[in-house]
Amino acid sequence: MLKRLFLGVVALILVAVAVIIAAWLRFDIPREELQAKYGSDASQYIELRSGAVAHVRDEGNPDGDVLVLVHGSNASLHTWEPWVARLGDTYRVISLDMPAHGLTGATPEADYSVTGMAAFTHEVVRKLGVEKFTLAGNSMGGAVALNYAVAYPDDLDGLILVCSSGIAREEAETSSGDAARSFSLVNMPVVSTALRWLTPRFIFEDGLRGVFVDQSVVTDDMVDRYIELNVMAGTREATRVRFGTPRVQVPAETVQSLEMPTLVMWGDKDPLIPVSVGYRFDELLPNSTLVVYENVGHIPMEEVADVSANDVRAFMAASAAAAAAPAAPVMPPLEATVTVEDDGSLTVEAAEDAAEGDVVEDAQEDVAEEAAE
Repeated sequence: MLKRLFLGVVALILVAVAVIIAAWLRFDIPREELQAKYGSDASQYIELRSGAVAHVRDEGNPDGDVLVLVHGSNASLHTWEPWVARLGDTYRVISLDMPAHGLTGATPEADYSVTGMAAFTHEVVRKLGVEKFTLAGNSMGGAVALNYAVAYPDDLDGLILVCSSGIAREEAETSSGDAARSFSLVNMPVVSTALRWLTPRFIFEDGLRGVFVDQSVVTDDMVDRYIELNVMAGTREATRVRFGTPRVQVPAETVQSLEMPTLVMWGDKDPLIPVSVGYRFDELLPNSTLVVYENVGHIPMEEVADVSANDVRAFMAASAAAAAAPAAPVMPPLEATVTVEDDGSLTVEAAEDAAEGDVVEDAQEDVAEEAAE
């Protein structure tokens, strides 16, 4: 009797396991099938030196200043569609799928580090003929943008960090909530290996719901897109490699050396990267502006698309105006000899130039009159 009961329990367990596996088992989806579904008329597939094929959208005003957008971990360029729709009237907006993501997917050299992604971005924008631009990144994409700013500072008119990683966190700055648990789960070696074939929907749905305060943003179509792009042929293995790649943070002193105008944008309810990290970015960066959105999570460009896009527009307009402003006049050295000539003009002779006889003349009758008095 006990033997029958035991065998019955084992059978039930095996059936349950089989049902779970059947529900979670997902075979790779061919790249071509997903290109047809998630590509658009604006999609370009650019082959790079390594043999990687980058999925890129180059949209908006072709004559406008350029804004380049880099998405976060496990996401794709689709996350930027709200900004593209709102900013494309004025700006040329370029979004791209990073290696191991979206329709770019796995790459031959398998470099999935943020520094590798920064170099990937650099090659893509050069292929598009872009020399100067503003670079924005969210989450992991923020770390990519930060490393790009370190490696290629002269390329950037401005930098936008949206709930960005990239610097070391303090002990209290931990991730929390469903999204953090989903990331922790997939980072476990055993689970990471199993996820090569098993892709439970709840991991993606719980993770997405965890990063938004406004739950209406998360739709079935969004969850489907995340799952399907993450099971594109080659991507799950690339993701496993990416998660195993050491994360190197940019030192604080390096961040302090970045002089380009920077907009730091954060949701005050971000569960993955606490808003305190945003405040520290703002403290470190010498030319930064911080915007914090109330009751917003980790992806402001989707959750509060209108207000965040308006802030980007204002930032880029101000940066362009500052760059176009005439340079301030160069003051003569403070240690100088000033002589009032007979005609009332002033002769200013810098001490360091006196030996060479360099003289700067400036007719200022009012100053001369004061000097004469």
